[in-house]
Amino acid sequence: MQLPFFLKTPAVAIIGENCYSSLIENLDYTDVPCIKYGISKGLGIGIVAGGAIVKIPQIIKIVQARSAQGVSFSSYFLETLASVIALAYNVRQGHPISTYGETFFVTIQNLIIIALMLHYNGRNTTAFTVITSLLFFGNVLGRSSTVTQVDGTVLTVSVISIEILTVLQALTVPINLLSKVPQIIENYQSGSTGQLSAFTIFNYFAGSLARVYTTLTEVKDNIILTGFLLSTFLNCVLAFQMAYYWGRSSHAVKGDKGDGPSENKKRVKKLD
Repeated sequence: MQLPFFLKTPAVAIIGENCYSSLIENLDYTDVPCIKYGISKGLGIGIVAGGAIVKIPQIIKIVQARSAQGVSFSSYFLETLASVIALAYNVRQGHPISTYGETFFVTIQNLIIIALMLHYNGRNTTAFTVITSLLFFGNVLGRSSTVTQVDGTVLTVSVISIEILTVLQALTVPINLLSKVPQIIENYQSGSTGQLSAFTIFNYFAGSLARVYTTLTEVKDNIILTGFLLSTFLNCVLAFQMAYYWGRSSHAVKGDKGDGPSENKKRVKKLD
């Protein structure tokens, strides 16, 4: 089967000439490696597209409430730090953008959420300092250039060597895990999920599952795979909490709005 040029070009760019010929032109659906690769590419593009909007509902929810109640600052800071390192690592390693593209969008959205959280707490100077520090750190990690010597040897020059960056990427595994724990604890202690967005939580869980598959299929990087496997487990816990605490307000809010005033009214009546 032959596709029109305007369809063939992006299809070849996504799955490659060999798999395009096998799956599209020859309709060979017994070509398991190409089928797996095609599914991985499709999932990767979907995750990148989803990553562009995954935190938008969370941002809207915070802005509408003018509050980040129930959203853990430490969780978002650690997640953003890990994302900055992962983005730099993937760029420097030359991995396909379909395997990490959403990290860029998630990082930008996380920075906005961190800024909003600090802004609504009256800490604008801290917000500026935190955001600029993270952006500067990511720029230092990701920046590299090639230099051609007189003898024709090409050298890669960078402030942070790829060996050090690989160590930092390995550290994103515990950092990512630690980023989920404060939010899980906060949800448990308050008995609610506060201003957390259900869309964001459930999509994060689905996205991390899909990333396990794309990493296994395309990247073959055990450091990245381990991170996604463990993140998937903790994202599952957060998704369970979101479902379990659905529609509940925090214990603190209940205590402030319920017991206090009614108790005072009872005392007034007794005095009367």
